Amino acid sequence: MEEVSISKIYKRKKSDRDIFQELMPFKVKEILLIATYYDAYTIVREGQFSDKIVGEYLQLNLYAAPRFTSVATNEEATEALDKRNFDVVIIMAGLDKESPLELSQQIKKVQPDIPVLVLVNNNSDLAFFDRAADKIKNNIDRVFVWNGSTKIFMAMTKYVEDKLNLEPDTKIGDVRVILLVEDSVKYYSRYLPLLYTSVMTQTQKVISDEGEIDELHKILKMRARPKVILVSTYEDAVEVVDKYLENLLCVISDVRFAREGILDNDSGVDLIKYVQEKNMKIPCLMQSHDTDNAIRAMQVDADFINKNSDTLALDIYNFIYTKLGFGDFVFRNQSGTKVAIAKSMDEFEEKLKYVPDESLLFHSKRNGISTWLMARGEINVAKKLRRYQIEDFKSVKDLRKFCLNVFESSRIKQLRGRIIKFRPNIVNSNHYVVRLGAGSLGGKGRGLAFLSNFIENIYFAKLIKDINISIPKTAIIGVEEYDNFIEKNNLYDKIYLDKNYKKVRDLFTKGDLPEKLKKRLRLYLEEMTGPIAVRSSGLFEDSLMQPFAGVYATYLLPNNHQDIEERFAQLETAIKLIYASIFSPDAQSYFSAVDYKIEEEKMAVIIQEVVGQESNGRFYPNISGVAQSYNYYPFSYMKPEDGFAVIAIGLGKYVVGGEKTHRFCPEHPKLQLASIEDQMKDSQKYFYAINMQKDDFDLVKDGEDAVTIKYDLSDAEKDGNLLHCASVYDYQNDRLEPDLNLRGPRVVDFANILKYNQVPIAHALSVLLTIFKQAMGAPVEIEFAVDLTKGKNMLPTFHLLQIKPLIRQEMSIDIDMSKVNKEKLVLLASKGMGNGKVDSVQDIIYMDIDKFDRTKTEEMALEIENLNQKMREQDRKYVLIGPGRWGTRDKFTGIPVLWSQISNAKVIVEQGLEDFPLDASLGSHFFHNVTSMNVGYFSIRGNTEQSFVNMDVLGKQKLVEQIHYFRHVRFKEPLEILMDGKKQASVISFK
Repeated sequence: MEEVSISKIYKRKKSDRDIFQELMPFKVKEILLIATYYDAYTIVREGQFSDKIVGEYLQLNLYAAPRFTSVATNEEATEALDKRNFDVVIIMAGLDKESPLELSQQIKKVQPDIPVLVLVNNNSDLAFFDRAADKIKNNIDRVFVWNGSTKIFMAMTKYVEDKLNLEPDTKIGDVRVILLVEDSVKYYSRYLPLLYTSVMTQTQKVISDEGEIDELHKILKMRARPKVILVSTYEDAVEVVDKYLENLLCVISDVRFAREGILDNDSGVDLIKYVQEKNMKIPCLMQSHDTDNAIRAMQVDADFINKNSDTLALDIYNFIYTKLGFGDFVFRNQSGTKVAIAKSMDEFEEKLKYVPDESLLFHSKRNGISTWLMARGEINVAKKLRRYQIEDFKSVKDLRKFCLNVFESSRIKQLRGRIIKFRPNIVNSNHYVVRLGAGSLGGKGRGLAFLSNFIENIYFAKLIKDINISIPKTAIIGVEEYDNFIEKNNLYDKIYLDKNYKKVRDLFTKGDLPEKLKKRLRLYLEEMTGPIAVRSSGLFEDSLMQPFAGVYATYLLPNNHQDIEERFAQLETAIKLIYASIFSPDAQSYFSAVDYKIEEEKMAVIIQEVVGQESNGRFYPNISGVAQSYNYYPFSYMKPEDGFAVIAIGLGKYVVGGEKTHRFCPEHPKLQLASIEDQMKDSQKYFYAINMQKDDFDLVKDGEDAVTIKYDLSDAEKDGNLLHCASVYDYQNDRLEPDLNLRGPRVVDFANILKYNQVPIAHALSVLLTIFKQAMGAPVEIEFAVDLTKGKNMLPTFHLLQIKPLIRQEMSIDIDMSKVNKEKLVLLASKGMGNGKVDSVQDIIYMDIDKFDRTKTEEMALEIENLNQKMREQDRKYVLIGPGRWGTRDKFTGIPVLWSQISNAKVIVEQGLEDFPLDASLGSHFFHNVTSMNVGYFSIRGNTEQSFVNMDVLGKQKLVEQIHYFRHVRFKEPLEILMDGKKQASVISFK
């Protein structure tokens, strides 16, 4: 396969938070105020000026007020500008009005880009600046008039910021625009503070209505408030309308202002007509001191405000609140009667499902929905809705469906690939991970969040055709809830002192989950009604450095009881049992093996939908599997870097337990080493599924297998799930045929999928392993499940369930067999897994072959556990040699040990015996621990020159102990163990 470069295909989508961070690149932080001592005094009022400015900002939840530096003369101003950088210069025009003109000219010569604003003391002084308009147009950006309130400074600051940030903010964050057209300094000096105060107050209310939001996010979201853009001519207004039409929230216009350099009594009316002709249904407000213009406003479908009104501030506030959608959304019928109220986006979407058709039509005709959405920053949704007229839909039902679909697709676009705080209406989606409780996600949780982010940031449909790539719907309870649980139930002193796991487990199951979490779990179950997997996600689990794979519990729940309280009780018990599994004997062995304290481990919990379909009361996926990006057992022209996969029918429990699965290389899926006879012998004979008809079960008593039942393969055929997964042995022609209509033994070889590429699973695995290997910077293992039923785009779906790194040291050991003293060899393996040199082991525990009995492998497992415990107590590592597969669940193909039963082994050797199959133990939990703890794993099929165990040498060593099946011998000096990971060759020599 052609190498896929991750840097070329990974397109990280910006979150709202990223966008908010980039908004308002220009901020006014430093203002130079130039005013005579007298003029400054009239404003500063004995030192209260700065306090008032800061107060104005804080009232509006603006967290950084600019700093003012005040100077009295032109010389001081020039000196200040030389020494420091200022964002804005404000010149107070007092009795001497010529001085500001001269100073502004000087400033612009030196710093042409710095905004220069003039503030005059009263309305009577404006006449001078009107007459000097031609002189000042290149040097003074705007003239304002002091109106007795420090709010004018906030308005002047925001005017400059909005003007300079308009283009980047609309481009990056789709920020809305309020266009104010006014040429009267007196009126816009009064209007702007009112507009800014109203807009910011309303924006703050909208933010608070949207529920839980952290302080930083509040500050950032305030940056996305509408920009207020002030212009004073018809041409400038048209330019803003044309350039920012998609973002225009409303137009507030005077009636009379300049057009082509001449005052025109019709400019305002013509501008509003121009806007309405764009057919964007943008709210318009005409304002004039002449009340006769109210009729003209009505004629162009605009609201009207009297400039001289005593209630001007309230009039503006009401217009913004009702017409621009900043208030609650009030659903009304045709007569205007209120039928429902929505305070937030979630409430709005919920109410939209049920409001009467009449109400939906009422608001759609008036464009009320898109206006309200614009005010909340939901610009993409608003734009989509604005494009359509009622006439575009056959019925109100179609209109409603369209609106809800737009909401859904927009929400997914915003949230995809992220970790989202829990809300009931978002849990039923697989485009993101839902957080049910605070704190770290744990090892598995981090892996899932990583997978989710990757899937949503790479366009897999282009890379992997004919199959969907997805993760199941996933929610995670963070580790803080584990701490809360321990604290609430006063367990800390009890659980770390009591070594009896049963007692500790009882303490957990009798404990009470935090109330907030219980409430969220109930709401979660109201939405999720299919089978769920409740999985552990410890802090150390599946991490880059700690090998805690498969130690803790996973509980599968049918989640189909008619009584939600019963379903809640089952889920609650599963969570508590996962919490308790930190203290299980297996977990305790792991903590000892890696020298970690149990107090350092904390537990997150993953709740995930189970992949699959229900057939005849059984729920299971068509295919489950595990794949690794590095193959320690390649054959033919496979390379170790090609990786390998093992797959089976049914739940993944079968695969990770090391049972009889189908193994293949994703790069070369048609390559098959085994003979037909071996394929038949090693084919899957049964599978695991959730029993959906089992109502009454006890998780505490029955454990992880409470509802997981082993079914015969013939049941899968009855369910119709062998179709692409099995072949039939044709006796007459001694071959396998992928045709289930034939009579004969069924062999699970996935021929239709791997040989004939009916479903591109091999290609999908090859691409995914390549990408994730690059992303993690290490070889990886993924667990997956495939649903062959037609899903999105009528295609089957490949679900990623888990990812974890496979740690292995660099390939540094190079074994030169010509330099090896063959007289000193204890063991030679041509198939060896592991890398490096070990020279601290003196002990070998091996099977007495003469006493081997394939029906007694469970007894052997207990015997080796006993010996391993003694080695642990003495803190001694050893080499373990025995026949068949280590770590298998099938007791007839090897010794069914858990990792904790052989945890002190530094090298594990699988011996091939006559009539006893030998292949690498493919139990993924087992192998993850072998690789991450850098344990050597050798495979010796039989005694040949290239691969053997020297039993004579072992027989001459000091016998430490012999039980029944195993002998423990000790060499006088430490053995030399060499593992060449590149050649997969390994040797053990004695001195």
